[in-house]
Amino acid sequence: MTGEPALRVRGIRKNFGDHVALDGVDLDVADGEVVTVIGPSGSGKSTLIRCVHQLETIDSGAIYLDDELLGHERHRGALRPLGTRRVAAQRSRMSMVFQQFHLIPHFTVLRNITEAPVRVHGRPRQEAEAEARELLERVGLADRADHYPRQLSGGQQQRVAIARAVAARPRVMLFDEPTSALDPELVDEVLAVMRQLAAEGMTMVVVTHEIAFAREVADRCVFMEAGRIVESGRPDDMFTNPRTTRLRSFLARHRDSLATPQEHVS
Repeated sequence: MTGEPALRVRGIRKNFGDHVALDGVDLDVADGEVVTVIGPSGSGKSTLIRCVHQLETIDSGAIYLDDELLGHERHRGALRPLGTRRVAAQRSRMSMVFQQFHLIPHFTVLRNITEAPVRVHGRPRQEAEAEARELLERVGLADRADHYPRQLSGGQQQRVAIARAVAARPRVMLFDEPTSALDPELVDEVLAVMRQLAAEGMTMVVVTHEIAFAREVADRCVFMEAGRIVESGRPDDMFTNPRTTRLRSFLARHRDSLATPQEHVS
């Protein structure tokens, strides 16, 4: 981790009608840093990373990826929105893993992983397929390359989705509660892959309800409530000695999961 920010979020606000989803959020993510985002439902966690990935437009503030302003450009002293193609080009520098797997059902696992590198990034198909097979090996699915999504379990589909995200060679990976749609017995196999990515130095922002995982894997943890970042810091410090009553109350509701170490799956 170099300490240089790969991602900078400055004072972003987002409303849905009368509901304030984000209320002036600031966040820096350093190169190689893993930031986990926790908080109650409706706190703005998912909206935050959807705005970073430009799946939602912000009402005010700014987001920068390697000092490049996202979604807008400066023109004659003012900001104007970028066109669809330029937004897509910016978005291609990040990868997002969703709650649902969003695999293309009539594509094989191999083609699901190689489609974007070939069609969007212009890589030779042979090179993309070789890399995809290496990624499948890393996520424990080397023997599933020619299978279709319907032939896989939920945990296997999510591991394919993660492999597909990594294949894009993203600057930053975003995760939106990637285990929330899985049966409990399948959660650990997905978390194991994410632990591996974190250990390899991937820059990651992970929205998660897996509190023990959030503490274990993060370089820094962020607690959100009511569209704001209430507390941020090193996980051991935050979880052992929370500074705010809001975080203390939230952690108290998750005492059981924090008291029981998660079993690692390789």
